[in-house]
Amino acid sequence: MVALLIDAYDFGKIVVGGKTYTSDVLVFPDRVLDHWWRVEGHKLSAEDLEEVLRAEKRPEVLVVGTGHSGVMRVSSEVEEVLRSVNVELLVQPTAKACKTFNELLRSERKVAAALHLTC
Repeated sequence: MVALLIDAYDFGKIVVGGKTYTSDVLVFPDRVLDHWWRVEGHKLSAEDLEEVLRAEKRPEVLVVGTGHSGVMRVSSEVEEVLRSVNVELLVQPTAKACKTFNELLRSERKVAAALHLTC
């Protein structure tokens, strides 16, 4: 399997594996789910992470990109749910989260990213 690295990020736009996306995304080592949106726009809840939490492909680490300026918040519910299934949570502004995702992927960690591209 060829892992999908994040090639570039700028406000409102991300390039993953050579393909450009202009909406929020969930990034996995082998695929991208675009047009990802949350129940509450700038707050991440456990319900927003159903695809990430599926047991058969659950990551060891979830990197959350909180936006260009870090506006999106992560609920304590998300922290609790991820802790209960042994998934490490890293919350960073999206530019840093993209770099972290790539570093973890290169080190062969099972990683996923939930990335807010604006704000």
